[in-house]
Amino acid sequence: MSTRRHFAIFTTASLPWMTGTAINPLFRAAYLAKNGDKDVSLVIPWLCLTDQELVYPNNIVFDSPLEHENYVRHWIEERIDFRPSFSIKFYPGKFSKEMRSILAVGDITECIPDEVADIAVLEEPEHLNWYHHGRRWKNKFRRVIGVVHTNYLAYVRREKNGQVIACFLKYANTWVTRIYCHKIIRLSGATQDLPRSVICNVHGVNPKFLEVGKLKLRQLQNGEKAFTKGAYYIGKMVWSKGYRELLDLLSKYQSKLVGLEVDLYGSGEDSDEVCESAKRLSLSVNVHPGRDHADPLFHEYKVFINPSTTDVVCTTTAEALAMGKIVICANHPSNEFFKQFPNCRIYDNEDEFVQLTLNALSEQPAPLTDMQRYELSWEAATERFIEAADINPHVPESRTHQSSRALLPAFLRTRKLKQNLEDASVYLHQALSGLEVTRCAFGAVPKTLQPDEHLCKDLGLAPPVKRKRLKFKMT
Repeated sequence: MSTRRHFAIFTTASLPWMTGTAINPLFRAAYLAKNGDKDVSLVIPWLCLTDQELVYPNNIVFDSPLEHENYVRHWIEERIDFRPSFSIKFYPGKFSKEMRSILAVGDITECIPDEVADIAVLEEPEHLNWYHHGRRWKNKFRRVIGVVHTNYLAYVRREKNGQVIACFLKYANTWVTRIYCHKIIRLSGATQDLPRSVICNVHGVNPKFLEVGKLKLRQLQNGEKAFTKGAYYIGKMVWSKGYRELLDLLSKYQSKLVGLEVDLYGSGEDSDEVCESAKRLSLSVNVHPGRDHADPLFHEYKVFINPSTTDVVCTTTAEALAMGKIVICANHPSNEFFKQFPNCRIYDNEDEFVQLTLNALSEQPAPLTDMQRYELSWEAATERFIEAADINPHVPESRTHQSSRALLPAFLRTRKLKQNLEDASVYLHQALSGLEVTRCAFGAVPKTLQPDEHLCKDLGLAPPVKRKRLKFKMT
């Protein structure tokens, strides 16, 4: 194989669904390919028209994968200052209404030809492998890296029988990541501990946010008023995204926060309930529909309040810091990366939240240094990713002295035993994921072992093989 490496980045979502698992892998692909010394393929789900209507906002739908690809390319090219040179491939997917997620259909390893299969990056490896039935990732690719984006255990614990489901899911996540990945990168300590994992934030921010931060710095240096508005929060409007914690804090300390105005921006299933709760407060809390955080409307706010503890690494927190704002957030593993920035104010208790909020409204943000700005960039995030992924793992050279030679057979036996156990575990997972009744029992979309005729037609795949039914004659 050529020394030129090929990265295949598999995602669980795609634009125009504005979710982190669609946006961050897209930026990763662009910046890995930036220098032209790597071949990069971004592999994203293709949905049938009815699923697109359920998932994509503002009535955006695509008649063909080429149309979808053009949309994705246009979006990223508007946000970076270079022309990305990566390819985009599609795998068949189905949207699960129950899980509010896109699930792969069939064997998605087939999207990458064997002759270029080198490094696979599985964005949300547990999600991609719960129902994986097909080629073993480690056999096809030389190196398989998983990037864990989501704290699934925190979400399922909020559901009915959540503790029981979380216990099972914890085991399932450990199982599939162990047998299908060589290395796991956890974005923060807020995620589940997994085998062969390291903690490293390998995400950056849209360069546009850094440009806003530079503009605000120049305004402050020139003695101009850089910020004309107070505090805000932006996020999907569901209670689990920090809205409950924020409104509870504002309600409890209304008398101490007199004069505070907070604007909330978001859309989601709990929008109506959030609006009703906000109206009951004596403080001025204004609820607005969701908007892109890059909207110039947000440039004028000075303080970003984010009490959420369900995020892994909150993208909007990084974006607010990049724009030169003061950020107030909880002392939680998801915010560990942000503690290095002077404008990140961490509170341990409710009294500290009140005091930090009042201080932030009366102070000016500290200017970001060039190094701090670089740490938030995708260039730095890509460097961290390459280092954390351990693309070329060091294999210790065999020693020649007598004691090492004596230990070698035992070492080889242990390694062989581990390999045999892993092979058996893969066989069991493949057997279970190959049964329709088992798949459906554990939440898979029915009839997703192979793509249906519509998906095959859209993607130019061979039509699905129909299983012949055995007929018995009565004698």
